[in-house]
Amino acid sequence: MVAPKLILVLGDQLSPDLSSLAAGDPARDAVVMAEVMGEGTHVPHHPQKIALILTAMRKFADALRGRGWQVLYSALDDLANSQTLAGEILRRAAEVGASELIATRPGAWRVIAMLDDLPLRVTQTPDDRFLCPQDWFDRWAANRKVMRMEHFYREMRRMTGFLMDGDAPAGGQWNYDHDNRKPAKPDLLRPRPPRFAPDETTEQVLALVEARFPSHFGHLRPFGWATDRAGALQALDHFITHALPRFGEEQDAMLAGDPTLSHSLLSPYINLGLLSPREVCDRAQSAWAAGMAPIAAAEGFIRQIIGWREFMRGIYMHQGPAYEQVNALNHTRALPAVYWGAATRMACMGAAVGQTQRLAYAHHIQRLMVTGNFALLAGVDPAQVHEWYLSVYIDAIEWVEVPNTLGMSQFADGGVVGSKPYVSSGAYIDRMSDYCKNCQYKVKERTGPDACPYNPLYWHFLTRHRDRFENNPRMAQMYRTWDRMDGAVRGQIIDTAQAVLGRLDRGETV
Repeated sequence: MVAPKLILVLGDQLSPDLSSLAAGDPARDAVVMAEVMGEGTHVPHHPQKIALILTAMRKFADALRGRGWQVLYSALDDLANSQTLAGEILRRAAEVGASELIATRPGAWRVIAMLDDLPLRVTQTPDDRFLCPQDWFDRWAANRKVMRMEHFYREMRRMTGFLMDGDAPAGGQWNYDHDNRKPAKPDLLRPRPPRFAPDETTEQVLALVEARFPSHFGHLRPFGWATDRAGALQALDHFITHALPRFGEEQDAMLAGDPTLSHSLLSPYINLGLLSPREVCDRAQSAWAAGMAPIAAAEGFIRQIIGWREFMRGIYMHQGPAYEQVNALNHTRALPAVYWGAATRMACMGAAVGQTQRLAYAHHIQRLMVTGNFALLAGVDPAQVHEWYLSVYIDAIEWVEVPNTLGMSQFADGGVVGSKPYVSSGAYIDRMSDYCKNCQYKVKERTGPDACPYNPLYWHFLTRHRDRFENNPRMAQMYRTWDRMDGAVRGQIIDTAQAVLGRLDRGETV
């Protein structure tokens, strides 16, 4: 008799066509799934994120049982639960007499290392849910001095065929980003993303999360995320029908009273495996082809998936586990308390952090140009910024969060992801949002106690990193602008920036 194998299914691998499942035999092998405190407290995950993953895992386990699989499922409150992923794998292996484990390659180096250390014969199958095979990305990256998403994105368009007209891009352009940088206005008729009332399984998990993670940052209720594939498909339908037409023009905009605008909120479902990136892109392309959405909207959305999403995964795996330790700018300041909900005079930070606390969600420009921009200008330790983003956002899985934070947001990788740091003064936030009109600071001022902190911190950042950036073609103009300023004004700007940093260091309200 052939001994059974264990098939590991992780919380972000909730796809019926998972490669590890395809390598197993339901008549012989057993699936192991485990809710463990070790994963729930690796960082202090937002309660809604924990609730979404655990509920989706439980429902996926039921779906696997319906397909004939034996599922060895460890609930968080099982008395026999060892509360570590390795411990549960070994416990279940002993239970069924298995000496071999099949696992789809995880999206976190720390989990990959754990599997490598198990006293079992472990086979890691490729995660073929991504559209770009990792070996293809590694070959593409191998002989390049720099890796730029735009170059990669064009190759992905050719590889997938999305928005292609033969060998040429549909519409004659690869990128419609210049059409997608418009501010937005409040609109009571703008459709809101669907909310899903918790069912019995979800309510059980919500009670468990309340009991086990009471001190984690973020509100657990009201909880309105979809927790299975059927709900995720409803969310996809709603986005394609109601929000995609306006997605492009509003994707970089920010409104204090509208945290979602026309964004899809599909990333948690894609990242957990409830939706596939290909089917989501297929729907967007079909909507454009049917005249339901402009090409700029469809292209901008598809670029986020086959461009940034696939690029981030490729970078994370290509760079290896040491990537999580990068700190090219030698930033060491502690993460300010405002990131954990402390009072602030900054309307934009209050809005971005506040909705993160309520919803476990903020869209990419809020993350990049508000919270990320402020951390970078203030010189915050990128490891602490990385831990915060991984903790608080419902779609944050290591493979996507690490390069987005350390590379794109904090420039801690020294230019692997981006050619320049994403820094700006308050003018960008003023142009793309309505935050500044109700802020206690004055966005037009650069000096003094009422100056928008982004303004002096922007120039402080440029001056302290001048040796690195003054010859960067995309930044040279700003150094020329600085050099033309009156010397006394420059001194006042630096003094104002140092006053802001001093308040941060003392834990005072900024």
